[in-house]
Amino acid sequence: MDLGSYLEHDGRPAVRFERTYPHPIERVWPAVSEPDQLAAWFPSKVAIEPRVGGTVEFSGDTNVDDTTGLVLAYDPPNRLAFTWGGDEIHVELNAVDERHCRLVLLNVLEDRSAAARNGAGWSLCLAALDASLNQTTADDTPWRAYYDAYLANGVPSGAPVPGQ
Repeated sequence: MDLGSYLEHDGRPAVRFERTYPHPIERVWPAVSEPDQLAAWFPSKVAIEPRVGGTVEFSGDTNVDDTTGLVLAYDPPNRLAFTWGGDEIHVELNAVDERHCRLVLLNVLEDRSAAARNGAGWSLCLAALDASLNQTTADDTPWRAYYDAYLANGVPSGAPVPGQ
């Protein structure tokens, strides 16, 4: 089970994930920035206006209302950041070599009590991204198992869990 870490980022609570892929950065960037490829792993349908200050539209998630966010950073193929509600999502890609790249996903939280819940959600989402990039089937570990693992690691919790 691949868990993220809980930390402070510029004085705000955050969960951070790091993955290294056996794919060049040019293969991974579309998976984290283009709506048709985001659909394979991101929890909402996303439409991104690809520029700093652009709009991000989130829809189709049965657990939350449709909403919009703001693009905070857009620097292909290395960096994408945007707001989502009171949270920020930062995705950074760095080439390790010509055939591998490292992804860092940072979810800066509006409320620290969301850390375990969001950590479990991103763990599932990144497992789906891994499967999509590697053309395999995603691990079928349930959300609750991830959530319990975050709780066991002392990650802050208490935020409402949709559908629970």
